[in-house]
Amino acid sequence: MSSPRGSAAPPAPPAPQAEPSASLGRFGALAGWAQRHRWAAVVLWVAVVAAITLGSTAVGSAYKNDFSLPGTDSQTATDLFKEHGSDQAGDSVEIVFKDPSGIRSAEAGIEPMLDEVRRLAGVADVRSPFSDAAAVSRDGTIAYASVTLDGKTEEVPKEDVARIIDTAQSIATERLQVEVGGEAARNAEDKAGPTAELAGIAAALVILVLLFGSLLAASLPLITALFAVGGAIGLIALASHVFTVADFTPPILMLVGLGVGVDYALLIFYRYRQELLAGVRPAEACRKALDSAGRTVFFAGCTVIVALLGLVALGLGSLQGIALAVAVTVLITMAASLVLLPALLALFGKRIQRHVLKQQAKATEKGRTEGDGWRAMARAVQRRPLPTLLAGVIALLALSAPALGMRLGFADSGNDPQETTSRHAYDLLAEGFGPGFNGPLIVLVKGDEQAGQAVRARLATTEGVAAASPALPSEDGALSTVFVYPTTSPQDEGTVDLVHRLRDDVAPPLEHSTGAEVLVGGATAASQDVSETLADRLPLFVAVVVGLSSLLLLLVFRSVWIPVKAAVLNLLSISAALGVITLVFQHGWFGAQPGPVEAFIPALIFAIVFGLSMDYEVFLVSRIHEEWTRTADPSQSVREGLASTGKVITAAAAIMMFVFGAFVLSSDRMLQQFGLGLAVAILLDAVVIRCLIVPAVLQMLGKRAWWLPGWLARKLPEVSIESPHGRDAAGRHSS
Repeated sequence: MSSPRGSAAPPAPPAPQAEPSASLGRFGALAGWAQRHRWAAVVLWVAVVAAITLGSTAVGSAYKNDFSLPGTDSQTATDLFKEHGSDQAGDSVEIVFKDPSGIRSAEAGIEPMLDEVRRLAGVADVRSPFSDAAAVSRDGTIAYASVTLDGKTEEVPKEDVARIIDTAQSIATERLQVEVGGEAARNAEDKAGPTAELAGIAAALVILVLLFGSLLAASLPLITALFAVGGAIGLIALASHVFTVADFTPPILMLVGLGVGVDYALLIFYRYRQELLAGVRPAEACRKALDSAGRTVFFAGCTVIVALLGLVALGLGSLQGIALAVAVTVLITMAASLVLLPALLALFGKRIQRHVLKQQAKATEKGRTEGDGWRAMARAVQRRPLPTLLAGVIALLALSAPALGMRLGFADSGNDPQETTSRHAYDLLAEGFGPGFNGPLIVLVKGDEQAGQAVRARLATTEGVAAASPALPSEDGALSTVFVYPTTSPQDEGTVDLVHRLRDDVAPPLEHSTGAEVLVGGATAASQDVSETLADRLPLFVAVVVGLSSLLLLLVFRSVWIPVKAAVLNLLSISAALGVITLVFQHGWFGAQPGPVEAFIPALIFAIVFGLSMDYEVFLVSRIHEEWTRTADPSQSVREGLASTGKVITAAAAIMMFVFGAFVLSSDRMLQQFGLGLAVAILLDAVVIRCLIVPAVLQMLGKRAWWLPGWLARKLPEVSIESPHGRDAAGRHSS
């Protein structure tokens, strides 16, 4: 198709010259080294992974969550608690009791148990339900004891909390139900086994076998990914002793590492297979594959790492640890694809070649040519590019629309499985005292005892407050603490409104009248502060990542429109995935329990998906670019580029979809959202964007797709992910 009317088409590129083997670049040389030292490379990888695994097993891990946000009211309150030696400096758990005949009948058994809990490690204070009438329900059948820990949830060892749970439940009888709730109790309970990881591995193997028709060929990308993931998990466990790494990081590493590892190895292996089909010897095919697809993998991996490191700028400790851990995982998977995979191909290259050529012979006998289906689809898109483009964009916008109403927050015990004690405690507290008792706000009063009593009296009459505890003084008497129980659940928008009301409308007049400083803190307020801070900082993070990625694409493809198209379409696929998450988890579609979207999810999904989208963007567009430099025919370039990459992009996407989607089976709500978001984003990116919208856009742009102003071309450095023979041509025709 000719370029659109009114556009100045660039001059056609010169015909490329044949590329001798000697012209292979650094990635081809790396493949050559791995082939020559194949056994050394494999043994080295095995030894390193084994050493890391043994070391991490011996030393153990020191995962620790850090949700501190300096400058927020909740963090200031926590710092003041610690400074003045308040027993309320730590988070709390609730021991909840239910006795249908009346809780008073069980007092003789409850009080000795509370005395024992008071002496346990990690406990700062215990408040008995029999010393506070507000801790007993109106009908007298449900009561709770507040156990204040000596630190934040992430600072108290899980073993200490587990002992609190065991001690409390030791007095349970057929009549007396005893449950333990709170964030610390949730974290201390046993988690489900690695069902999701195993399901993802099995799905990946099945898809690879169907793609290549050979168990050996299917195993190589998967083996490469497993080696990389094994090394990464052990390395991060060791690093957790030095850096702050959240305790929910390992399953995320497994999730991303498997998906990315198989994806990278598959892109290289598929190009290797194409070279074999072209009649190239196995050793030379491996070097050529790394010098083309290997460059794509390196570029895509660097893009993911840059996007992940951008999360560090958001300033949240746990998120920074996750970002660094996943970045290290991507780096290791990239290294495995560039070093370990060529060594494995050198060991099994001849067997793979025989199988590939045998498959080709069978296909030839049946009159099939590889890529015919994709060429036919590309022709269909090219015949009607505008309707295809509009249909794809409208579908993505429709899926994105719910994300405009997305509400960020954190899951609580109400989202836990029904069989957990934290969920039972949550339900009992809601039954006996209303939903707000599952997420109390902790109001700090920096002033004398009289000021604390005045604040407590005002809080008790505030709209949205179900009850307020007596003002509890700190050790030095400089602080008072009031537990405020909302009328709404921790995840409810009414609780968000209450926090703002207390901070903006209630606290200022009280500070003026009492001369005390009033701060609203606690786990519920801190979760809200984290959510709002992440939401405020996310636009800048997105702008920086999109800008850097667009600049890299500008340098690589020497085109103005390619990076613009990539940025817009990647943002559409991510926003559509967030829209699906909002529908499922916020609005309760498909039986999910309604609640807020986890605050970390948008930033994590954006960083990972934006980087992974570059895999397909670069892999597809670089092949189209190769055809363009060879033929100067934009329509044929799109058809041949899609025919060469459509099958592998779809297979790679299917693998990542199953790996990511398997995490919907997890019992953890955050992992469910993370897995669903990544799976939907990859599906839309690979099918709707790469196979439909990108060919339609390039068809409509024609030769303009590769346009770059001459003055800019002269200033930009030469960067290429294609083999050296295409670089000069691309550089000349782009200018």
